Amino acid sequence: MSAGDDPRHYAQLLSAVYDAAMAGDKMPARPRSLISESWDRVLTAGVDPEVGRTDVGLDVSELEERRAVSGLTAVLDDLTRGLDSVIADGDNILVVADAEGRVLWRSGASRVLQRADRLGFVEGAGWAENAVGTNAIGTALMSGRAVQVFSAEHFVRSHHSWTCAGAPIRDPRTGTLLGVVDVSGPAATIHPTTVALVDVVAKLAESQLRDHHRRSLDQLRSVAAPMLARSGGPALAVDNDGWVAALDAVAPRARLTLPRHAGPGRVWLRSLGDCDLEPLPGGWLVRVAERGSSSDTTVDLDLRDPRKPSLTVSGGTGQWTMRPSPRHAEILTLLAQHRGGRSAAQMSRHLFGTDDRTITVRAEMSRLRKHLGGLLAAHPYRFADGVTVRVDRVGAAS
Repeated sequence: MSAGDDPRHYAQLLSAVYDAAMAGDKMPARPRSLISESWDRVLTAGVDPEVGRTDVGLDVSELEERRAVSGLTAVLDDLTRGLDSVIADGDNILVVADAEGRVLWRSGASRVLQRADRLGFVEGAGWAENAVGTNAIGTALMSGRAVQVFSAEHFVRSHHSWTCAGAPIRDPRTGTLLGVVDVSGPAATIHPTTVALVDVVAKLAESQLRDHHRRSLDQLRSVAAPMLARSGGPALAVDNDGWVAALDAVAPRARLTLPRHAGPGRVWLRSLGDCDLEPLPGGWLVRVAERGSSSDTTVDLDLRDPRKPSLTVSGGTGQWTMRPSPRHAEILTLLAQHRGGRSAAQMSRHLFGTDDRTITVRAEMSRLRKHLGGLLAAHPYRFADGVTVRVDRVGAAS
């Protein structure tokens, strides 16, 4: 639909086109190529135009985990601020979905949220094309570009009273899709230019992600600089995804391929050979190994002053210190006492006296692992193999 079209007339035309297409009759007009290609994909996937597909959805803990790993949390506020004007009148909702089309967050006035509820357009629901047919979230993911799906362009009939505009958000480092930002509402309430605004906001979010990554590399570089100076041999500082923050006596490169489940100790890297990995806050110090060199990592958790716990990580090249919160210090102490690991439920029982605070536990562990990187492993939560842990308490050490 263009800016000069009458929405009601256009919706009637689309409805006639849709009915003819579903019946296999001659259509009064051709749908846009974006829409016809989507309908073809959806038909092949076996989506029922009358009911779509039943989606099991996500429970609360699964939703929280998806939010944590989506890569979109850092730009959620930017997305919301950028589209406040579109949802301020209370007719539209803002939705952020992940790369699989799962709704992670949504916001809007209660009356439009209630209408969305009746469509199953809720947090945790899957809105990929193969689940609910042609829609701005799923079709933006499939096409890789900003799209607006108006009224009967939706494949599932119950969605025809809605119009949605969605734009993909990509990881600026790799170009991979992170998800979609979407504005949806009753068909008559969304202007044709909404899709352009949504696309601009998505691009701004990508710019914010790029700046966030640059700042994190700067922080990593500042921690690693003195260690590189003492390394006495080829070494690099990289983040958890292998992006290089600093290097010494190594050929320049933007990124280093790390093992999928990297941990402290010796590994073989294709481009460098045997290397020793030492954890840094938010990444790794990678030292090209020499015969007889040490790759041991030691964690000293100092609890002698309960109000000011500290954690010091020592490796072959030096050490760094962070001050965990009292809650994080309690978690680290628990993991030090149970080197075999603890499940989220077991940690919940220890920390809160009940098994059902697993969402809080996962959130805290996500924050801890962001700072401590490869020192901590998951499934179950534990200190990584090859890490020596010492806990110093008032009047005792263990």
